[in-house]
Amino acid sequence: MSAQSAELTSVQVEDYLRQHPEFFHQHLNLLEQMSIPHPSGNAISLISKQLEIFRSRHHDMENQLTELINIAKDNDTSLNRMHKLTLALLDANTVETALANLERVLSECFLIDFVTIRIIKCHSESAISDLFIQPFSKDLEPFISELASNQPKCGRPTIAQARVLFGDLAFEVKSCAIIPMAFTELEGILALGSREENRFHYEMGNLFLNKISEIVGTRLITLLQKPVLSF
Repeated sequence: MSAQSAELTSVQVEDYLRQHPEFFHQHLNLLEQMSIPHPSGNAISLISKQLEIFRSRHHDMENQLTELINIAKDNDTSLNRMHKLTLALLDANTVETALANLERVLSECFLIDFVTIRIIKCHSESAISDLFIQPFSKDLEPFISELASNQPKCGRPTIAQARVLFGDLAFEVKSCAIIPMAFTELEGILALGSREENRFHYEMGNLFLNKISEIVGTRLITLLQKPVLSF
């Protein structure tokens, strides 16, 4: 028997449906994929309207489920990245090592181009240049709003902000997140910069930015309080 003769004809389909009137009761999902004309012409029957609503709701539910699955995947990815960041900071025994590990993980796992920390404290001895800012320094003036609100601010930094945070690389930063760190034992700013304009935009959520700030700040507090051993 050829492939053409094996195909069902419209007459055979019609005969089968006549003999099995309950067919669509068992295969209701097929109605979503079928276009069924109504003898009333342009008028829409109640059943047709109900079917149309059913299809619309079904598609909406599918879209919502897909969106929820994507959000769950994104959250899992973010949590794994946060875990790597935490381990990298815990592995550091000095402030210098902690900042190096921080920059490495944020670059590799979070795809961040620039990372800067400014601790508001009288200058201490440190191998990292510009790590500390004097409490009454003019360099803090561009960040009065962020420090007062104690909330991350995302978007394009001002020229003054970029110069304080990123120095000679200021003009390469097209967007950034300025995250205040306000703890009892430590006050400062964590800045994450990108060469992409939309990498950090003003509408993005602050949840993970705040979590990063808490992890970094907590570890730095411990390391800054750690006595320096002399031999």
